[in-house]
Amino acid sequence: MNDQEIEQEITTKGLTAPRVTIDHIEAAIESEDYHQLTSTLTVCVLTLKCGYTVTGESACVSPENFDAELGKKIARSKAIDACWPLFGFHLAMVVSGQSMDS
Repeated sequence: MNDQEIEQEITTKGLTAPRVTIDHIEAAIESEDYHQLTSTLTVCVLTLKCGYTVTGESACVSPENFDAELGKKIARSKAIDACWPLFGFHLAMVVSGQSMDS
């Protein structure tokens, strides 16, 4: 199941409780930078509007299989994946009325 199919099922089922969506994550991204560190490794650095950074990486075994654009897409996808638990934690804190000082 891809993200669009999941979103459609959530909407169809009327699941309306607070939740994190890909739109929330995308809206929180201030900038993205890509670094090719070796002939097989790409790193994506997402800087969020709050200043926090999240990374994702992509690597292939053979340099002959390296494709810069594909590497960027995979690395960005993995950086987005790393955002879900962070945003989920934040939303859980907000919903429960707690703060980091509690």
